[in-house]
Amino acid sequence: MLYFLMVSSMASKNTYDEHSIKILEGLEAVRKRPGMYIGSTDKRGMHHLVWEIVDNGIDEVINGYGDYIKILLHKDGSVTVADNGRGVPIGKHESGKSTPEVIYTILHAGGKFEEAGYKVSGGLHGVGASVVNALSSYMEVTIYREGKISQIKFHDGGKVLSPLKTIGESKKTGTIVTFLPDKEIFKNCTFSFTTICERMQESAFLLSNVTIEVIDEEDNLSAKYHYENGIISFVEYINENRNVLHKPIHFASTKNKIDVEIAMQYTDSYNEQILSFVNNVKTGDGGTHEVGFKTGITKAFNDYAKSNNLLKGKDASLDGSDVREGLSAIISVKIPEDLLQFEGQTKGKLGTPEARSVTESITYENIKFFLEENKEIALSILEKAQKSKEAREAARKAREQVRKGNGKNNKERVLSEKLAKATGKDYAKNELFLVEGDSAGGSAKPVRNRETQAILPLRGKVLNCEKASQHEIEANAELRQIEYAIGAGLGQSFDYTESNYGKVIIMTDADVDGSHIQILLITFFYRFMRPLIEQGMLYVATPPLYAIETSKGKEYIATDEELEEKKKTLKGNYKVQRFKGLGEMDPDELYETTMDPKNRRLMRVSITDAALAEKRIHVLMGDEVAPRKEWINENVDFTLEDDFRK
Repeated sequence: MLYFLMVSSMASKNTYDEHSIKILEGLEAVRKRPGMYIGSTDKRGMHHLVWEIVDNGIDEVINGYGDYIKILLHKDGSVTVADNGRGVPIGKHESGKSTPEVIYTILHAGGKFEEAGYKVSGGLHGVGASVVNALSSYMEVTIYREGKISQIKFHDGGKVLSPLKTIGESKKTGTIVTFLPDKEIFKNCTFSFTTICERMQESAFLLSNVTIEVIDEEDNLSAKYHYENGIISFVEYINENRNVLHKPIHFASTKNKIDVEIAMQYTDSYNEQILSFVNNVKTGDGGTHEVGFKTGITKAFNDYAKSNNLLKGKDASLDGSDVREGLSAIISVKIPEDLLQFEGQTKGKLGTPEARSVTESITYENIKFFLEENKEIALSILEKAQKSKEAREAARKAREQVRKGNGKNNKERVLSEKLAKATGKDYAKNELFLVEGDSAGGSAKPVRNRETQAILPLRGKVLNCEKASQHEIEANAELRQIEYAIGAGLGQSFDYTESNYGKVIIMTDADVDGSHIQILLITFFYRFMRPLIEQGMLYVATPPLYAIETSKGKEYIATDEELEEKKKTLKGNYKVQRFKGLGEMDPDELYETTMDPKNRRLMRVSITDAALAEKRIHVLMGDEVAPRKEWINENVDFTLEDDFRK
């Protein structure tokens, strides 16, 4: 099969050949412990293989070589990633092996360890290609370089099937990698066209000069991404269905060898959304560049407001959270390898000290200039920030009244009415169940493990927090009970380490109303206790839909699919009971099926794509009806309720 590769017109800026490749250690133990290298062996881990190969093409683009990446999902479960970069070096390596064999079979072998290979890199320092090979049953690498078409093939987790050889001639440059993930490692996993498209769209936003194409041969789907305006288009995409206060603010500059590019835009919402990237790798846990941006923008607004006598009150300064209310921002920095530092084992948090001062300085200078040149916009943002400050101070006073035990707001009184506390003092082991309705709450309380499990019944549907300020949240009785029970604060002051519970579990009926309550609660946690989700502490209980009674006893079934499979194995008479609510179960049934750690099924709520999560929450929970209706029509299958009388 032939794949189109665009001719690279980029001139070679540095020497990138077999001498640029450095071996640090051999490829061992990857197949034995794949989770150490790709995180997991589920669907997420399998997609990580694609990201590793794509990142190599992205690194070529970042460094000025190539502008095109193509991903093809094949019918047999394999995937092809093609780029028009310089092509992997094809000369003989100092080890005696061909350079492609070294790159794709030796761990920590790659051009990212030598300055001549890459100035800026976002990949995992040469780990990626060899790890993908180790976890694949088949890999084929075709290289366009030096007027030749070269090819090498591997099988059985990185064993050479066919050594590097020349198979043709071409003036094109680039690399094509096709691999089939090992089905023994990634059991029952398939590639998702949607997941890959979402990730590739993000990459295209960050690199305005790249075109990325994704094709699914099985379902005959295709998508192409190219954004001339780069991260300006990114911030517009995030705010697509929001009421914005102005056109995106965009600036880029370089200091101390660090490139900083920022696009930002204010909306009339109460929420901030900051996405940061280092060398095109998302830094979900922030880091020094985010700190620098936040410090710079806060200082710029305060200085502008003070110089124009625009602040009111005794404490005539705005807090960072006031300045960032309603802000959507993309921070993209490029840092040379010799300055690049990350905290921890993953690349989720930038640790480079220089990035803070550089980003702060560039942000301050550009925002201050923008405010001085755009007085009307400056005043509208400052007015919003001032209202945020007033609401924050009102919320603080309300909390102080609660702490002093003032009347009906007494915290203990609010909780004592409903909360059945856990007695254990090891908070990491404690669980808080948020239960739909007093009936189910009443069933759960007597059978719970009193040492580790707390029950808080909720009355009806809680407030839609997508449309509410923090002050409104704290004035809502149901949400205030949740806040007090967890005991870790709210909004900017929320600290997950202070939580009274290691797990917060949403437990609702398996019906439409139950699902609505789930999304309302998840929206609340996403907006006002987001670290709870980021730390993997929020769960949704999945009570069984059915109970099957046979002569041997009762068995619980979670899904329609499982029920149909179970029916095929049953002989003789049996009775199927459909649970329509938690209240239909007796207390022992409720504990056994939904609360007992030995039997229950919990779904952990997680954020895999911050930009997409932000957009989905707003579409589904925001004021605009049209985009919500469009999304539901495209993504939800409406079927008649099954007939269980058979």
